[in-house]
Amino acid sequence: QSIKLFLISFGFVYRANFLTLLMGIMFGFLMSRAGATTYDYHAQMFLLIDFQLIKVIGTAVVVAMIGVFLLKKYQVRSITTGAEVDFVKKPYTQGLITGAFLFGIGWAMTASCPGTVPAMIGEGKIGAIFVLLGLLLGTMGFGVLQSFISQSRQTQADCTQNNNGQS
Repeated sequence: QSIKLFLISFGFVYRANFLTLLMGIMFGFLMSRAGATTYDYHAQMFLLIDFQLIKVIGTAVVVAMIGVFLLKKYQVRSITTGAEVDFVKKPYTQGLITGAFLFGIGWAMTASCPGTVPAMIGEGKIGAIFVLLGLLLGTMGFGVLQSFISQSRQTQADCTQNNNGQS
């Protein structure tokens, strides 16, 4: 009896994690079936030889646009929290173009988009492990650099404020 109650409560508490896991598995399977985890399709896309992957990406964008429109229109609530799903537009930041350029270079060099890396690892593609390590190191480097820049700007602003107060 206590084991049954434990399993029920465990399932209730972690239902969001189970739902996310199932959706992730389904997403990875669909990407694999569409060829998004195949290095050759990425290379052929960037060389403008085969447009299969571009069609998959374009279809995903259209489906996402329709989904976001419907979510906004019907003011859908989250399954797990019950809160209304909110779409906040992010402001333009100065390094966006540079970041997009670096993202594209990394995608072309590794023939794998960051979203496909977990599915590639699931398929047993060893090269994807190195891409994942590069993603993690790059993300960590971005975080360190961003905190360093914000601290140096804050220090510079404090010095400027102190100098203006003394004049």
